[in-house]
Amino acid sequence: MNSHLAALQAYPFERLARLKAGIEPPATLEHIALSIGEPKHAPPAFVSETLRESLAGLGQYPSTIGLPQLRAACGRWLERRFALAPNSIGENQVLPVNGTREALFAYAQAVIDSTSEPAPLVAMPNPFYQIYEGAALLAGATPYFIDPLRLDAVPDSVWQRVQLLYLCSPGNPDGRVLDLDTLTYAVELADRHDFVIAADECYAELYHDPEAPPPSLLNAALQAGHGSFERCVVFHSLSKRSSLPGLRSGFVAGDAALLKDFLLYRTYHGCAMPIPTQLASIAAWNDDAHVEDNRALYRQKFSAVLPILSPLFAALGHELQQPAGGFYLWPLVGEDDERFTRELFAQQHVTVVPGSYLSRPARDGYLDPEGLNPGAGRVRISLVASLDECLLAAHRIAHFVKGRRT
Repeated sequence: MNSHLAALQAYPFERLARLKAGIEPPATLEHIALSIGEPKHAPPAFVSETLRESLAGLGQYPSTIGLPQLRAACGRWLERRFALAPNSIGENQVLPVNGTREALFAYAQAVIDSTSEPAPLVAMPNPFYQIYEGAALLAGATPYFIDPLRLDAVPDSVWQRVQLLYLCSPGNPDGRVLDLDTLTYAVELADRHDFVIAADECYAELYHDPEAPPPSLLNAALQAGHGSFERCVVFHSLSKRSSLPGLRSGFVAGDAALLKDFLLYRTYHGCAMPIPTQLASIAAWNDDAHVEDNRALYRQKFSAVLPILSPLFAALGHELQQPAGGFYLWPLVGEDDERFTRELFAQQHVTVVPGSYLSRPARDGYLDPEGLNPGAGRVRISLVASLDECLLAAHRIAHFVKGRRT
């Protein structure tokens, strides 16, 4: 077996299942799951209809590079969403993928040269989406944990070993948005130290301020003078944007030279997107109205939940604010996050995720059991359920927190 498998840690939801094992919550309370970031909004009807009408496409093998119409739809969406020049995204700068999770993992396998000296590093946020860590380890690299808002705090000696930098904006789980200057500085670092940036932008359509949509790494590449997005690739998905997590549809875009090599890897990997999925995806990427409706639903949920929870956490000395992007709340709970999660489930039948499961204890960027875990004492609350369920869950959490203060 691949020896790197031994370095992998249990996935957060495996740990969560073990944490809840044996607990019998009140049978009178219906379970409300606010743990997995799986959107529960109704998928766009026109996408489902397109999928049904396209099932004859199951009778042929799809190509890994995807239909030209799909690559064009993705390119035009990028241009609309991020105010890029018309037709600035060519067909050779887009590659369809089966969801960003699969592609973010596979990309490290294609990019990392594990034989290089000194041993390669993959830089990533902490807290983070655990796929980044697993991808780095199985590619034969060492994860190096950073604060994306403090890239200048990372020593040059570290950047010289970095082959791949993962960024996530809006962030999971903290909802932080990286501004254009921060992203541009990352591109300049990549130029200086010869590494590639993979920007996970799957929450880019979920943001609070309609006047300040999150920028893309592509915008930063252009600002840094990279007319062809050199060293930069971005990952987008229909899971969050269009509430289509089961469609497993996304794309990678950016540097054509990097995508050419990634296409070679994926051709052997055998992960082409089925034709019906491609046709349904075209319909989704071509429509922006349903996305605004989706975004409005999340805004309603934040507006309903925050007035209930914010005063409670303020009483604990912790500020709980509307995140800039995404659909998560990331509060400090003032105690052990595992205990809080377990007892909330036991008493109120509401499931959240301990923050320490979504981050790593680290010292000087490296994994260290005695180091700081930035997720410790926090929980992640995913506002993916219906508005009524989120509101009910907020009241249950409030009741739980008040009970612990008395």
